[in-house]
Amino acid sequence: MSSDSDRVGLYLQDKHSIRENMEIAQYAEEQNFDEIWQAESRLARDAVTPMAAYAAVTDEIKIGSGVINNWTRNTALIAQTMSTLEELAGPDRIMCGVGAWWDPLAEKVGIDRSGALRAMRECVEVTQDLLDMENVTYDGEFVDMRDVELDIVHGDSGPRTVPVYVGGTGFKMLELTGHFADGALMNYLVSPEYNEKALDALETGAERGGRSLDDIDRPQLVVCSMDHDEDKALDNARELITQYLGQQPHIMQASGVSQDLIDEVGDAIGGWPADEEDIQKGMEYIPDDVVRKLSASGTPEQCREKVRQYTESGCQCPVLYPLGDDVKLMIDEFADGYR
Repeated sequence: MSSDSDRVGLYLQDKHSIRENMEIAQYAEEQNFDEIWQAESRLARDAVTPMAAYAAVTDEIKIGSGVINNWTRNTALIAQTMSTLEELAGPDRIMCGVGAWWDPLAEKVGIDRSGALRAMRECVEVTQDLLDMENVTYDGEFVDMRDVELDIVHGDSGPRTVPVYVGGTGFKMLELTGHFADGALMNYLVSPEYNEKALDALETGAERGGRSLDDIDRPQLVVCSMDHDEDKALDNARELITQYLGQQPHIMQASGVSQDLIDEVGDAIGGWPADEEDIQKGMEYIPDDVVRKLSASGTPEQCREKVRQYTESGCQCPVLYPLGDDVKLMIDEFADGYR
């Protein structure tokens, strides 16, 4: 695997089948990638099932949930799930990424996200304690437990080696992350300039918790649409950017894109969920400069340069979401370093 200063990861969502992703995970490990983070975006694919599949066909690469939400899974179940994944993968390979979900998806399935900061704090604290194999009694506003522990009778009953990351975009959530979590899985479809404010928030929270920014691991999702044909690469990224501009305002508020453009795209695709025809309509509003601003898209050289901008602004491990048609090309271009 790479040195800490040269880490690189892979972000897998639902663009490819799980079987294809398993092969991609194996190839990434062969090319010395350090991490794989599996999305649980929208209601397309859960994160846990693919994580187990990747763990079963790889030996060393780390595997994280990027991210599961803290509303629909009981905190004890989150810890139990991560413990089970560690049993499958081996120690020091599983990473637990948790996020606060997003509206309108959460609201449409009956989740009231009021108190999201408090709910995340309680989830992180209790998950960490359970993974440390502590007996937990916790009287919180959102987490209520009495005399609970991971009930390991057969096998290793020692502390689990699973760090807890928060996938947050808003600066208040990032402050909380700096205070309590082991790491921050920083979001994608934001500009490198956003990172500077995000790091300030993480550092503020870390200092409040008696820590420093260096104590917070900072991988970051980065959309990477790579092709030797620059126009084709930009078009491949435009579809995803259109979806997020129109459907996930919590990311777009941090993206630096004008509110007028966000509104235009949102009106065009009609919010979440959107069908392919609506997304195609919305794509017409997205200029090339917005695609370049929010992603690493273009030729291999252009992609590597944009990723360097993210790492120079605080990202410790770019976690690349491959949108190009040739995933192996992207992996190969980043396999031998990108700095």
